[in-house]
Amino acid sequence: MIRVGIVTASDKGSRGEREDVNGRIVEEMVAEIGGTVVFRVIVPDEQDKIREALMQGADTMDLDLIVTTGGTGVSPRDVTPDATRDIIHREIPGFAEAMRREGLTKTPHAMISRGVCGIRGCTVIINLPGSPKAVREGLGVVLPALRHTIEKVRGDPRDCAE
Repeated sequence: MIRVGIVTASDKGSRGEREDVNGRIVEEMVAEIGGTVVFRVIVPDEQDKIREALMQGADTMDLDLIVTTGGTGVSPRDVTPDATRDIIHREIPGFAEAMRREGLTKTPHAMISRGVCGIRGCTVIINLPGSPKAVREGLGVVLPALRHTIEKVRGDPRDCAE
């Protein structure tokens, strides 16, 4: 079982003014690779709140994977990538590059996504945009590589043959 956390960065969502559709999408998609959501939180678009949620999931709960949604653009309140960079130990740039590349096949706006992916301890963290369509597309791109990535981060000594 892959233990998953979902952190939704949304001012409106944190005030109860918007339903967390993206969280449900992530939950459905990670189930395809044996993921079970054990931590789910909606926080305002504030760097310290996002950092705290990420550290709680990685450090206290020792999750295998944390997926964030929202806050990856260029507006002043879009700070999820900044919070993520503050707490990760290593980046996984290929994930973010692949998601942007796929997004660009659909819209030129994908190039303004600042989402990052990385590792804190033994937890993989992935930033996804805030639109349900972008969540499906972005997570769909990295999903086939996630189980293997998590196994490697957790110390799997087998060769990466594929």
